[in-house]
Amino acid sequence: MPHPLLDISHLTFEVDRHAILDRLDLAIQPGEIHALLGANGSGKTTLAYLLMGCEGYAPTAGNVQFDGTDLLSLKMHERARLGLTLAWQEPARFEGVTVREYLTLGKQDCDPEPALRQVALAPDRYLHRRMDKALSGGERHRIELASVLSMKPRLAILDEPAAGIDMLSITHIIDIIRALKAAGGSVLLITHQEEVALIADRASQLCAGHIIFSGSPRETVDHFRGRTCVRCDGEVCDYVRA
Repeated sequence: MPHPLLDISHLTFEVDRHAILDRLDLAIQPGEIHALLGANGSGKTTLAYLLMGCEGYAPTAGNVQFDGTDLLSLKMHERARLGLTLAWQEPARFEGVTVREYLTLGKQDCDPEPALRQVALAPDRYLHRRMDKALSGGERHRIELASVLSMKPRLAILDEPAAGIDMLSITHIIDIIRALKAAGGSVLLITHQEEVALIADRASQLCAGHIIFSGSPRETVDHFRGRTCVRCDGEVCDYVRA
């Protein structure tokens, strides 16, 4: 087994003494697509924000290594320089910046057109538009995914909205994930769609901030189906802390 690209050990995050993440262990290998399944409230998005170093998401305990580097000691922009990126559930607007400018930030020699086509947006219709309220939430999600594709990150965290990305087809979502892997990256895929989860190399189920199952995507999807809560509170489900 190669050295993990991302190695999470006993990661804990508490709010008012309530554990949102509870001694979480997870490893992602180079070039691996790893799907993460869990009910609303299980801690999936919290994990994504903590890994990226978002404000207000400092862990209570635990360690995270990214290719042998202590990730938790780094600021968000330093994590991005290492090759870590996150597609947000609610992407920010960049008032006054064109789509072309947004997709080529810091990489002026980049051609943004192929990435836009991969997210089913016509370059001639979008490159000169502004990243503002004139774009729908779904359009902004697609443009952000195009930005992730053009970055060719070492690890992309895709936190997929529960309602999908403005009706972006499952085929397009799968193509995007596979393109990230083909470019040499790994993907942490946070998804509610079983069909999307099944394209992963491995998968895990998160319950009450704790990984309770890891295995093949098929095994994990079946396990998730058998223990699905409407909302995870760690009390009404059959999760028992070790």
